[in-house]
Amino acid sequence: MSYFSRLTDIVTCNLTQLLNQANDPRVAIAEIVTEMQEGLAGAQRSANNASNSEQRLRREIEEQRQSVASWNNKAREQLAAGAETEARQSLMRKREVEDLIAGLAHQHKAAVGSKEHLATIQRALEARLSEALRKREALGVPAEPVPPASSGRFAIPAATPVADDRQNQIDAELEALKRELGT
Repeated sequence: MSYFSRLTDIVTCNLTQLLNQANDPRVAIAEIVTEMQEGLAGAQRSANNASNSEQRLRREIEEQRQSVASWNNKAREQLAAGAETEARQSLMRKREVEDLIAGLAHQHKAAVGSKEHLATIQRALEARLSEALRKREALGVPAEPVPPASSGRFAIPAATPVADDRQNQIDAELEALKRELGT
């Protein structure tokens, strides 16, 4: 039985209600945890893809900015050498690259938004999965080992950029609380 059709279903689900409606809550929680793990693995892949896309666009923008500088220098050299027509063509190429940068900048902004949105969704899924794991433990259902990714099911990586960032935030928050308490 599939409990979730979309990732938002996982984020918005009421685990207690799902378990109360189930014929066998122990079987249901095991299935729910498996579905959540698969959903989280997909969300992690999406977040990683969005991060890679954002980084690729950022690098491409930087490369194009270097190209703008190169065309500008070339136009300057051509003009100094008395080749006004060639200098004009170099400045036209510079303008083309600037237009390309403007388009890439728009795509980069969208990629940053997607990356942030997917990271938020991933953290929400991680929170729901943690809740489900606690409920599974409370019901006394033994944990199943996560199979390797090659078996057709999704393995949950131990660390992701989102998880690392979250851990850094928690560490910083813990240190701030320690300072506040004077410990």
